[in-house]
Amino acid sequence: MIEQISTKKELEKVILVGIKTPGITEPLLNEYLDELAFLAETAGAIPVARYTQNLPMPDNKYYVGSGKLDEVLEGVKVHEVHSVIFDDELSPSQLRNLERVLKVRILDRTNLILDIFAKNAKTAAAKTQVELAQYQYLLPRLTRMWTHLERQRGGIGMRGPGEKEIETDRRIIRDKITKLKQDLEKIDKQKTTQRKNRGKMVRVALVGYTNVGKSTLMNTLSKSSVLAENKLFATLDTTVRKVVISNLPFLVADTVGFIRKLPHHLVDSFKSTLDEVREADILVHVVDISHSGFEQQIEIVNQTLQEIDNTEKKMVMVFNKIDAFHYIPKDADDLTPILQENYSLEDLKKTWMAKDLDTVFISAKNKDNLNDFKELIYNEVRKIHTARFPYNDFLYPNISFEDNDDIE
Repeated sequence: MIEQISTKKELEKVILVGIKTPGITEPLLNEYLDELAFLAETAGAIPVARYTQNLPMPDNKYYVGSGKLDEVLEGVKVHEVHSVIFDDELSPSQLRNLERVLKVRILDRTNLILDIFAKNAKTAAAKTQVELAQYQYLLPRLTRMWTHLERQRGGIGMRGPGEKEIETDRRIIRDKITKLKQDLEKIDKQKTTQRKNRGKMVRVALVGYTNVGKSTLMNTLSKSSVLAENKLFATLDTTVRKVVISNLPFLVADTVGFIRKLPHHLVDSFKSTLDEVREADILVHVVDISHSGFEQQIEIVNQTLQEIDNTEKKMVMVFNKIDAFHYIPKDADDLTPILQENYSLEDLKKTWMAKDLDTVFISAKNKDNLNDFKELIYNEVRKIHTARFPYNDFLYPNISFEDNDDIE
């Protein structure tokens, strides 16, 4: 496993940097940086300042303009930070240029997410998947580790030790990537066998943005103890549990959460984990209704699902965390445009969210409206189960659950 630089025991002070490109509003940019700050805190850092700039596109040399870079450099000196984190994936040349100017550790969003994944990986499968993604990320960025030997490079007959070191490292990493891919193929075969051994039981997969409460809902449904924390990517390993509602058995899988700009290396290496999504009969899309950007999170999850599984599946929308939902009511004489923050929960229940899809509003933490969710899942699972086992139809009648916390 590649040792990451931002998982030290002491908390590191960091600066966050983002750019506002056309199509991104100021509130949306702040939301992006809030998420980047949450990522940094999850990795064990303390954001002490943030810098933003309006640009049509990232600067090829420094990501931000030279003037803004001077501001960041001043912030590095004033706050005595250890690292600067950028809200996009940086090219090898951008990383090298920024390190040369700022003289501190430079991290981009991808590296930060990989660091969190490495920190949270517990099983052999997850560790192998993360390690593969790390090496794939590192390979094109090796040159910045050998800048002190650049002067020794030359043309034919003048190849210095720096270039030899780089080529040696590249070969070692390529060999390591090949070995990790072979290991993952073996893991994939084992997981495929495990899934086949489950028979024809109906499979339900919990999907959604990271930190929306999937694991909490999983624990509530299955009475298990899957790790559930207020951190990003607390769950990396897919957990599958058997759940029984009113004598109807089915399987529920808790999957890794998605996020904006999820590194493609991770999507590729976590293919076996995401197979639970591909092979599920029903997808339960869990949404944090208390998050100000929940609609964009829905869109990001839907886009990611399209990338990993183009088949049409039954989708159930679960709007979680109604206990944390807050809104700002508008006065009757307020003629300003109605914003999302002005909609109450009852208002939202009358929009597309409650009309176009099978939808339920719950609090997995407080178990509010949990029986509404159980009834919805029971009826959807029953349709698929009785289609596969029609001779068992009489065992599972249509049931309307009342407010009864003892339903199994």
